[in-house]
Order: sequence, then structure tokens, then C-alpha cells
Amino acid sequence: MLFPIDHGNSQMKTTNFVFSSGLADYPIRPPVDTEVLEYGGKFWTLSGQRISYMRDKTKDDRYFILTLFAIAKELQHSNSLSPMVETDLAVGLPPEHYALRQRFADYFKRGAVNFVFNGMPICLMIRHVMVYPQAYAAVVPQSHLLKEVPRTFIIDIGGFTTDVMLLRRTEPDMQFCRSLEMGVIPMSNDIIGRVSALYDMKIEDDHIADIIQGRNTILPQEVREAVFTTVRDYAYGILDKLRELQVDLRANPAIFIGGGSILFKSFLEESPLVAKADFVLDPKANAIGYGMLATAQLRRMMPQNNGGEIFAQG
Repeated sequence: MLFPIDHGNSQMKTTNFVFSSGLADYPIRPPVDTEVLEYGGKFWTLSGQRISYMRDKTKDDRYFILTLFAIAKELQHSNSLSPMVETDLAVGLPPEHYALRQRFADYFKRGAVNFVFNGMPICLMIRHVMVYPQAYAAVVPQSHLLKEVPRTFIIDIGGFTTDVMLLRRTEPDMQFCRSLEMGVIPMSNDIIGRVSALYDMKIEDDHIADIIQGRNTILPQEVREAVFTTVRDYAYGILDKLRELQVDLRANPAIFIGGGSILFKSFLEESPLVAKADFVLDPKANAIGYGMLATAQLRRMMPQNNGGEIFAQG
């Protein structure tokens, strides 16, 4: 079975699920009625407290365990939970980090992986790991619309970074990849600290999203205005930094993707620095694109499918 998974700094995404990139571990089974995964001698549950930013997600097992959760959720969703599952993974890296794709593929290549999900023993036989560039994958479903466009910037505003890729018609220009450490997480941390200092009030990420997206909130008007102003300034700051990197969105169309793009959408649309912008609003877009790319690659590989290799799309 093919499992496309987007390993975000803030959220994990599959083709059917979005959940926080956070874990809690216990030496014994926790006395809670929730999803519990047993692996590596510990019991694991998902947590709303996300893992601190990791530039290298391979330095410990936590993102691998999150991957097991993602696979188990998809198996449960499709009623395919069984003791033995042959697995192909389609994953991705930011374009600027794509040179590390073999290392990322090797991180998942562990042969037979045994774990227990909600009391069900599962053995994964990981066959192929295919690694694709983030951002590019998210626009694969609409690539037919880009064939006549000479240059398009794909801008992925994620949890910790803003990643930029240049498409020349439908082909990614891997020589022009940029990454800014300007994502939703550092902005939210700044807002939370500022509101705490000015108003002696503890807010969280969800409060910020509620304010920006116009949902009901009981927060005082002065707090709402402070949050709104800070988010707008942050969105404009991203555009200013992109101009410094020679990403001129007055002369080239842009496609914005990622959770940050959804949050900043109204500010990006109103900016004079953006002439034409489209938005991919599905947070699962990268995972869906990985699935489409991997399905095509596996189809091409079928005559020479030899089981144990790792494939990193280059």
C-alpha cells in the first residue's frame, strides 16, 4: 500500500488526515480512551504540544513514530488494519533541503517494523521510499494549468519556514530554491509573548487563527486588534524578505500553499507587492501531490520492481 505523508513542523498530513506534530510517551499504557501506539518499548499518544522545530527530522525517532501514527490512521480509515502490511512511502523535503533526500529516505528504511496500534499488532514491510520536493508536489494536481505560464513562484508558508520554488512552465528549477525561517510558529510565539506581557492574558495558536479568520471569540477588542495588526505586519514582512531574495511577485504570478498562506490570505491578496496570486487552500495538498507522483513512479518501476530498494526522486 502507498502512504503519502507530509511531515510538517506544525502538523502531519496524509491524504485524509491532519494532526499536530506532537507526541507524548509513557512507560506503561496510559489510562485514557484514545489512540495509543506501542513502539520501542514505550506507549505513545498524539499531543497538541508540537515537537520543537527540528531542521533535521532524522536525528531521533519521533517523526518516524508520527509516521506510524499516520499509517495506522490511514489503515483504520480504509478498514485495512491487518497483521502484515507491505508499505511504500511518499514523503517530501523543502526544495532548499532536497539535496538531503537520500538521508531522509534512509531514515524510513527499516525493513520489517513491528508496532501495536490500539491493541492491534502490525508489521510493516517498508519496500520503497520516494522523496519529492515540497511545494512542487502541492501544485501537481493543477500542473496542466501551468503549461503556458513561463515562470511561476510556488510559495509554501509553513510552520517554521517559508519555502520558495521557481517553476518554469511545469518544471521545477532546482537552482532557484529559497527558504526563510519565517513561518507561523515563530510569529505565534511572538504574539503569545506580547499579549501575555501587555494584557496579562494567556492565548494559544487557535485564538490567533480565530481572530484572523473571523470566527467567534470572547477576547477583548484591544487584544484582537493587536493580534490582527501583528499578523498583517508579519505577512508583509515575508513579502519584503522575498523581494530581497529577488522574488518579485509584481512581475511573476504566485501560487501560495501551506497553513500560513491560508492564515495570511487576505493580507497577501491586498498587498501591492503581489500582482496575481492563487491559493491552494487544502492543507493536505503536498501529501496528495506526493501520492500522485509516487503512483506514476511505481507504475514505471513495475517491470523492474525488486523489492528492497529506496528511491529518491531527483
